[in-house]
Amino acid sequence: MKKYIAEFIGTFTLVLIGCGTAMLVGCDAANGCGYILTALAFGLTIVGMAYCVGNISGCHINPAVSLGVLMSGGMTSKDFIGYVISQCLGAFAGSGVLALIWSLGGVQDMTGGYGSNGLAGVGGSAVAGLLVECLLTFIFVLTILGVTSKKANHGSFGGIVIGFTLVLVHILGIGLTGTSVNPARSFGPALVALFAGNSDPIASLWVFIVGPLAGAALAALCYKYLESADK
Repeated sequence: MKKYIAEFIGTFTLVLIGCGTAMLVGCDAANGCGYILTALAFGLTIVGMAYCVGNISGCHINPAVSLGVLMSGGMTSKDFIGYVISQCLGAFAGSGVLALIWSLGGVQDMTGGYGSNGLAGVGGSAVAGLLVECLLTFIFVLTILGVTSKKANHGSFGGIVIGFTLVLVHILGIGLTGTSVNPARSFGPALVALFAGNSDPIASLWVFIVGPLAGAALAALCYKYLESADK
């Protein structure tokens, strides 16, 4: 149960800080600093949580990462289900708190949907969105599997490597899909936006579930092949 609580806290914090920053600064291509601030918010949250709850749950805080770990033999199916439920609940809670703060404070949401993901940057194309999310998640999860491998020798710097890889994929992905690479991170804001009367994010939510999970599965298969070839 402590692992699940840790995953809830980690995902809650990721959505609160990452999506909250996006809501404050916006992600307009004409304002590049918004890109960088949002990318750093997501990446640095991962760094912080890696050293906070990493020793308890591994700090997946992302169903796609959990799928990659599951396929690599690093966790049981029971734990995978528990992790995903905890992550989705944490993301929903984080988005709910953001909605409360923005409502009470009368703050303008610069994203229009609590930091939810969308397909506007790819012209509304679900296929393009799937491709972007699959590729970015592939890079992110492959990095995680490499950094956390028993053969890796990164000492205590693994969390930093993973966090800045998330920054990296955000820099490209924000202008295209808002960068999910995390189904829970997409689920929370989309559901809260739906409750607020905005159904647009929920309509394309499937892209940000299927794309990241497919990318994570490919990363797990690729890493298993590379590791077996090395042996």
